[in-house]
Amino acid sequence: MVKWIVLAVIVLALIVLALAAWVLMGRLPALDRAARRLRLRQEQALALQAATAEVTGRIEELRTVAEQAQEKLEIIRVRRGEEPGNAKLRFPAR
Repeated sequence: MVKWIVLAVIVLALIVLALAAWVLMGRLPALDRAARRLRLRQEQALALQAATAEVTGRIEELRTVAEQAQEKLEIIRVRRGEEPGNAKLRFPAR
């Protein structure tokens, strides 16, 4: 009698386990699609990160060029006898 109860409990547990596995296996395609979307977003994020690094480098280059141009402009103003630091740009008449 005890053997039949133990056997019934084991069989019932195996049936519950099989049903749980069946439900989980049904969800695998959705999980696979979600994983592919996440990989795609990761690739996009890495591409944006690389583009951001390039833009940041270009901004630093432009800042350096602007500083050099500002220094040259100050030198020209000093040579012309103008006040250094005068922010007004004077363009020659055409």
